[in-house]
Amino acid sequence: MGTLYLVATPIGNLADFSKRSVDILVSADAIACEDTRTSSRLLNHYGIDTPMIPFHQHNEHRKVAMLMERLASGQNIALISDAGTPGVSDPGFLAAREAHKKGHTVCAIPGASAALVALTASGLPCDRFLFEGFLPAKKGRPGRLDVIAEQDMTVILFESVHRIQKLVDELAGRCDGQRMIAVCRELTKQFEEIIRGPLDDVRERISSHLNLKGEFVVILAGKNYTEDYSEDQSE
Repeated sequence: MGTLYLVATPIGNLADFSKRSVDILVSADAIACEDTRTSSRLLNHYGIDTPMIPFHQHNEHRKVAMLMERLASGQNIALISDAGTPGVSDPGFLAAREAHKKGHTVCAIPGASAALVALTASGLPCDRFLFEGFLPAKKGRPGRLDVIAEQDMTVILFESVHRIQKLVDELAGRCDGQRMIAVCRELTKQFEEIIRGPLDDVRERISSHLNLKGEFVVILAGKNYTEDYSEDQSE
């Protein structure tokens, strides 16, 4: 029986890819990719010519059975997403679950995760946190935001460039204006930026920002967390 490898890929900087990850992709019988065009850039960079299988949110349920057949025949399959860790707001969970149910070995190869990169760089408490990922665009969104606003632990959210202003506005409408927040973009890339401070200040900076691009990770401190931000800035 084969092994399913869930391999984390760089979230922006190709130098963050480990030798072990490269070795796994080279030795695998096939690589299940979220987008073969995106993955081709990474594979070409490292000279990896392992065959690719499209595996994304639109065909995940259908392709899982095929991956299980390959594993049952003794093939080793590597699963990667476009960026970051498979299964974390990306395809991967279903394949890992089915592989476990059928008795196959499942092995996660660690690497970059935008959620944890942002959390550790945010300067906000990391000892307890809630990962929310992408919120629904419409149905269920207000209720989820209400729950987030009441959390006493740090909350991690993903958002697109088209909705980042809306998300910050929605949080500002539910939270104290002095609640700490960090809005992170272009992580590990040349123009990496972390906009950090009290919610009201960050909201104003986001609304006046002229160069918002890419996907964002938002780190919201718990409602009881405080820091003397003005004093910190004056040191």
